[in-house]
Amino acid sequence: MPIKKAAPKTAAKAAAKSASKTAGKKTPVKKAAARKSAGVEAPARKVAAKKAATKSAARKTASRRRAAPELEEELEPAPAGGTSLVIVESPAKAKTIGKYLGRGYTVRATVGHVRDLPAKKLGIDIDKGFEPEYVTIEGKEDILTDLKKIAKGAREIFIATDPDREGEAIGWHVEQYFTRPPRTAVTAPIRRVMFHEITKDAVHKSMAKPMDIDNKKVEAQQARRVLDRLVGYKASPVLWKTVKKGLSAGRVQTVALRLIVEREREIRAFTPVEYWSISADLQKGQQPFAAKLHQVDGKKPEIPTGSEAERILADLKGRKEFEVTEVKRRERRKNPAAPFTTSTLQQEAAKKLGFGSKRTMRLAQDLYEGIDVGVDGATGLITYMRTDSTRVSEDAANAARESLRAQFGAEFLAAQPQLYPSGKANAQDAHEGVRPTDPSRRPEAIQKYLTADQFKLYQLIWQRFMASQMAPAVFDTTTVDFDIPTRGRSYLFRATGSVVKFQGFLALYREAREEGEAKALEDEQALPFLEQGERVPVKAITPTQHFTEPPPRFSEASLVKELERLGIGRPSTYASIISVLAERRYVLLEQRRFFPTPLGETVEKVMVKKFPDLFDVHFTAKMELELDKIADGETGWVEVLDEEWSKIKKNLHDDDLPALIGEAYDLSALASEKCPECGGKLVAKGGFFGPFVACENHPKVCKYTRPIKGEKKPAELTKYMCQECGEPMVVRQGRSGDFLGCSKFPKCRGTRSMPTGVKCPKDGGEITERRSKKRGKAFYGCESYPNCDFVVWDKPVADVCPDCGYVGAEAKANKTRGHFRKCLKCTNEWDVAAPDDAAEMADVA
Repeated sequence: MPIKKAAPKTAAKAAAKSASKTAGKKTPVKKAAARKSAGVEAPARKVAAKKAATKSAARKTASRRRAAPELEEELEPAPAGGTSLVIVESPAKAKTIGKYLGRGYTVRATVGHVRDLPAKKLGIDIDKGFEPEYVTIEGKEDILTDLKKIAKGAREIFIATDPDREGEAIGWHVEQYFTRPPRTAVTAPIRRVMFHEITKDAVHKSMAKPMDIDNKKVEAQQARRVLDRLVGYKASPVLWKTVKKGLSAGRVQTVALRLIVEREREIRAFTPVEYWSISADLQKGQQPFAAKLHQVDGKKPEIPTGSEAERILADLKGRKEFEVTEVKRRERRKNPAAPFTTSTLQQEAAKKLGFGSKRTMRLAQDLYEGIDVGVDGATGLITYMRTDSTRVSEDAANAARESLRAQFGAEFLAAQPQLYPSGKANAQDAHEGVRPTDPSRRPEAIQKYLTADQFKLYQLIWQRFMASQMAPAVFDTTTVDFDIPTRGRSYLFRATGSVVKFQGFLALYREAREEGEAKALEDEQALPFLEQGERVPVKAITPTQHFTEPPPRFSEASLVKELERLGIGRPSTYASIISVLAERRYVLLEQRRFFPTPLGETVEKVMVKKFPDLFDVHFTAKMELELDKIADGETGWVEVLDEEWSKIKKNLHDDDLPALIGEAYDLSALASEKCPECGGKLVAKGGFFGPFVACENHPKVCKYTRPIKGEKKPAELTKYMCQECGEPMVVRQGRSGDFLGCSKFPKCRGTRSMPTGVKCPKDGGEITERRSKKRGKAFYGCESYPNCDFVVWDKPVADVCPDCGYVGAEAKANKTRGHFRKCLKCTNEWDVAAPDDAAEMADVA
């Protein structure tokens, strides 16, 4: 039902009319009101005389009309406000939308999910068609109660949770709470509205076109939640029995972990192969450039050894000039990238800004929900940020073009508006790409209203979208060949380069590049103007040794890209997948690359062996397509779950526990060991509190058991003294690795981080490893904090600086330079030999 601006006034008139008809009746409400106002009747009449009589009557009777049903249900009267209730997810969004809708509306927030499966039991009746048991989430009882109170007095209710399946499910839970049980059900009509962007025009347009909650989307989200619960509750106990109590397995997270672990195995199994390249340093006038050996006797050069490279150099010895034998010139165009999807936003923010996926999505949520930008007040700065579509509305494209025309001129515009229809087969094309809500709102104009991180992300989104409506960049590319005949063989050197002829979108935005990605056209060398037959001076011919490299470890950006390529997860799940892996200590993020921990490798090995189908990459991608079919009404959610459950339950047995424990631990020594009590064989067994070693006659005949890792070793004393009691400290183990604990525990509970053995250059204190609370990333700081603020991100090592002699340096590495050190005191840098990665990670873990 369309919403009209006159609705609040109409409601007031109707209330006034109702009041006049019932003026002579003695209702319980009137009696109560009369008793309360007995002592202030005269002053009330004086005040009322100064006001318009009709306006006062309308307000009072409208209030009574709302209060009556509340008394019948023994609830307090609804808060004063509008006659229409709008329900959103976050308080920030509620504030922004409330400003746009005005006094005729009450806008309230659910503050995220309100109902879910119970926390301490399965909550699913498998035999009754996977019927879920939903309960109110702890801490959300008061929120739901208040919402229902307000809904009782509302003329109509609009559920405006986020425009995705998760938001649809939250809205459905609110609707169910309002309408059940029938005895206390809300009678006002409940409609669904979706805000793809939170601006005044967009909000009013959406309010004018309400719809019903899409039960198919709700069923798709319910199927995902039920399947995830089944996997978590049925697969996790396998980890408890075979690895360690308290571990958990997630349906999608385990597949992402599998990708990281399998990449690590590839790296370990990789055997580097030596090869050489040869490059000629040339110069025309004042412009140097390089030409690489491209062919030998018309074939791709294969130079496996240094001796072969020396042979080629001997053939070319004495060459002072290279003659140009062919020049090819052509014009190339490079089109701008499409606006961001959730995936590409996370990738680019990681590469360009160094933001993790979780951080990026939190900032994007703030920009979407609304920020006070001065004169305009609180307003949403970007469209909905969870999308896998690049689509752009024609209005938004035209608005961007107008702004660009004013800033750059008409020649920088694309020939026509670029709408970027989604070409992905499995894209949920319900939203546009991520873009600014108002293209004319330039980042620098609102910078003072944003935090530093909010500004960086908004600028990135704004530049990417605006660049998508700009003209292609035009390059003049040149390929120059130098065919050098010698007595034995012919060598072809080739120089390639490009020059920007017209900047186009590059005037505003350039994509970031990561290790392993191809060089962009704009990053190619510039070549001087050369003609065929021209002779160019040769400065040097240089051989360079190389080794083939394994595929790089995943960064946050490349992992998100791989998950999207394989069809694993959805836009709203990428950030949580990555953060869960880090929080559970299955992976470590070091130098922006994921390393699996020994625990993560063990979990992956056990889960994949036990449930090969469930944690298969292709199965997980297929499941996403099945969920899409449920949302589109092509299949039923119960049928999908029934099929998947049949694959899970066939592996829910304990017959293979000893073999799984063998995957997690080295049990080779058990074959030669005997039970110290009865002489029987020792075997591995799985229990509720984790795996253990027991006598084969356990528990009927022999009671012998011991921990799976062997008898507990005595605590290792260190030279460090407890800061609490002055007693020696010992090395202990915790969830996050080793730490120092007081030898007098539990009498003294003094602890400290594990020292690195390197002293702080500021005050001489010990440098220890710590972890940031927000990102869980390891960093190293002085133990004297907060009195000393010295911190570094890379691990300190006790290497001596060749310049100042200080013992202490950061262990750093990058693709260009390899491994090197940076002095903690004088910041001098020097190269070192590459350490063994596995040994290095063992030290970190």
